[in-house]
Amino acid sequence: MEILKNVILALHIIGVAALLGGVLYQMGSARRGTPRVLPAMMHGAWTMLVTGIALVGLQYPLGNEVNNVKISVKLAVLIAIIVIALVNRKKDQVASWVLPSIGLLTVVNVLLATVWK
Repeated sequence: MEILKNVILALHIIGVAALLGGVLYQMGSARRGTPRVLPAMMHGAWTMLVTGIALVGLQYPLGNEVNNVKISVKLAVLIAIIVIALVNRKKDQVASWVLPSIGLLTVVNVLLATVWK
């Protein structure tokens, strides 16, 4: 069971990398005035959601306590990321606030995961 948890955690981290990597990759386009939400960013956000739910679900059979407040805050932040990305994914050019917001919310989610005990 511990191996499964670690595999899912690795997939969760890959989702974070895809989301944040897409934001960083689009910063060059933002300087040129043509930023957009990449499919990799959407896939990363959905991967984070699915694997995050799986990670929380695996804590119970492993006998670990779950901080439901922390998980709820992380879920709310991730839902905000997904909503922003979904609303803007079909646009050829997004507003100037979209990419920084997605990037900042992703960093906040990582900080919540690592700093909040």
